[in-house]
Amino acid sequence: MMKIGFIGLGNMGAPMALNLVRAGHEVAGFDPATDAPEGVTNRNSATDAAQDADVVITMLPNGQILRSVADQVIPAMKPGAVLCDCSTVDVDSARTVAEQARAAGLGALDAPVSGGIGGASAGTLTFMVGGSDADFETVRPLFEIMGQKAVHCGDSGAGQAAKICNNMILGATMIATCEAFALADKLGLDRQKMFDVVSTSSGYSWSMNAYCPAPGVGPKSPADNDYKPGFAAELMLKDLRLSQQAAESVDADTPMGQLAAELYGRFVETEDGRGRDFSAMLPRLAARGRNG
Repeated sequence: MMKIGFIGLGNMGAPMALNLVRAGHEVAGFDPATDAPEGVTNRNSATDAAQDADVVITMLPNGQILRSVADQVIPAMKPGAVLCDCSTVDVDSARTVAEQARAAGLGALDAPVSGGIGGASAGTLTFMVGGSDADFETVRPLFEIMGQKAVHCGDSGAGQAAKICNNMILGATMIATCEAFALADKLGLDRQKMFDVVSTSSGYSWSMNAYCPAPGVGPKSPADNDYKPGFAAELMLKDLRLSQQAAESVDADTPMGQLAAELYGRFVETEDGRGRDFSAMLPRLAARGRNG
């Protein structure tokens, strides 16, 4: 069993930490906005949570906060411990923190997740991991508790790269799926019939088959719960903007990703998308005409 420090106990971090506790690990946690859930030992600071831990896991909102927390916890961690960041942040922040940790004699992984709050609670997350083979093997048993799959994607930053590439596809695919339903409506095509065709044809996608944005069609999804978020539109916007930041830094042409970021930006910041699931792009598009 390991001693684990867990920093960031929000909607994702708290259930992840609890799954580690249920598996028999000793978990000390800190979050400036909330107390640790029952079973996790509450600490008064990130530094306190990190002391004596074999692995320190962070689940934080952005790269700036990650860098700040890293400045606090790295000096407090014992030699040979591993700092494992499960946040979704920019690649540069992930690599900078990893270099800082290694310079202090620590291991470091960037391990963003896919699977949302439901996956965090059920222990079925997918981890996309960047870092050394040795550090990955150290933390692998914890990934197997918190998730159903962990893919070692490469060196530091590779986990974040995989996450933002995946979610750039997801954002663009969801918009295309919603556009298709909105077009089908205006062509008089029944939504269920469209689903029956597309879900078994070349238009097949996760957005259509597993997370259908049309209420009452396909497996149960946030669309069947008034678009209360499983994955909030503002989080999709964050990931799309990270993808475009990364694309800019390496001179990559990503026109679909850029347009998806612009559309979700308008949806969240000037329309009614904030606090709704990212699949709520369907009612937005269905209510609009050709020229807006």
